[in-house]
Amino acid sequence: MNELEYTVRYEKGNFNSGYCIVENKKIAVINKFFDVEGRMNCLLDILQNLEVEEEKLSEASVKLLKKIEQSTAQDEEEE
Repeated sequence: MNELEYTVRYEKGNFNSGYCIVENKKIAVINKFFDVEGRMNCLLDILQNLEVEEEKLSEASVKLLKKIEQSTAQDEEEE
């Protein structure tokens, strides 16, 4: 998330889906009581909802983003 200029914070709170995004400050707040898998799923959800400027990303990050997008598309087709 650093390349996207977002700060990720893990805190407690009332989150409908486990996280919230503070748009004006580019902060993603994830429920700190989630296990590692829950935190990863939140980060994936956040990435899917952000408008990502690929030119800001490293080549490795662009490849990872493409893999995530492909995996998400396959999961949606299977449902």
